[in-house]
Amino acid sequence: MVAWVNFIILLLATGGIHLFYLLSVRPAALEKKIGETAYQRCGVYRMICSLLMGVVTINYILYHWHPLAIDPWPVTFPWSYWISAVIAVVIAIPSGVLMLQAIRDAGEETLSPDKSHTLYQGIYKKIRHPMALGELPFWWVFAFLVSSPFLVVYSLIFIPIFLWWCLAEEKDLLLRYGEAYQVYLDQTPRFIPKSRKPQVPGGLK
Repeated sequence: MVAWVNFIILLLATGGIHLFYLLSVRPAALEKKIGETAYQRCGVYRMICSLLMGVVTINYILYHWHPLAIDPWPVTFPWSYWISAVIAVVIAIPSGVLMLQAIRDAGEETLSPDKSHTLYQGIYKKIRHPMALGELPFWWVFAFLVSSPFLVVYSLIFIPIFLWWCLAEEKDLLLRYGEAYQVYLDQTPRFIPKSRKPQVPGGLK
């Protein structure tokens, strides 16, 4: 019973994460409807999203002790736990470095959109969405830390979710920054860096 309750909460929280982050990356579009308070409201949406991410992380941890009984799905991996822990660390180190770099270069707008914020420098000169690229793999870090094959597969759901966020964010940034951001879109890859250096920085998550 506990396993199914935990799983249902996991599904609901995952849906909530998607909804509230999607809402949070549209301040420019929302501003056309309600004015400059749109940025403050989007900050609230992002805070709710962060809280729901914490809920999902707790769901992952609880799943270790309360997995779903899905025969013949294995509860844990067939190898020793230390192997799963090593895999988690191997994923976490480069992802964490990239995410911290993105947070540093994005500044306060990581948590709350700010209309006065200018286009970004640093890692955003090389790729448009370093935060997404660094944050996404952490769902597999958590899944391997609790040694759950089911959660490793479940975490695949975040790939289309994160991609949806990135596309929605780019659309709103075009409204916000106009031609400068269009130039940036044309010159800077979304996820995989090119050898040539773009001229205009930008992007968020």
